[in-house]
Amino acid sequence: MDLTETATGSTRIYEGRVVNLRVDTVRLPNGRESKREIVEHGGAVAIVPMRDTETVILIRQWRMPAGKVLLEIPAGGMEAGETPEACAARELAEEIGQVPGRLVPLYSCYVAPGYSTEIIHGFLALDLHEAPENPDEDEFVEQVPMRLDDALAAIGRGEIEDAKTIAGLTLAARLLPTI
Repeated sequence: MDLTETATGSTRIYEGRVVNLRVDTVRLPNGRESKREIVEHGGAVAIVPMRDTETVILIRQWRMPAGKVLLEIPAGGMEAGETPEACAARELAEEIGQVPGRLVPLYSCYVAPGYSTEIIHGFLALDLHEAPENPDEDEFVEQVPMRLDDALAAIGRGEIEDAKTIAGLTLAARLLPTI
């Protein structure tokens, strides 16, 4: 069965600094038409920075859509023309004042493919060394060094609620013993 939907028209609704919104008219596999609301996003990275073999550096940050402070791995949006690796190094410098000696890919995945084009690239950051912090003017984060085992337990207790963080920590824990 062919499940392909074909766009027959598109209307731009909003253009912002982080996302754009468009509404596409699509022809469905059965020939009918429908509308699809699509959030356009340029992509992002998420990084599991390991201070040493047992300690991950998490951050606490206010997240307006969640309406609360979340415990997360460092992450951020990619700039136009920026590679995921360059973005990961930039985000680590901005958020924790460290840069990686080595970046190991963990995953690339759609965040919410039902309505968003965003793909996030997850990395494990090893061999960290100091970098000048250059935080974004509108971003306030608190560093939270934590044993990786404790971070995994925090997922199970519902204290870590962020999907990119859950994926990153879980995959890093599985990969670390092999590298």
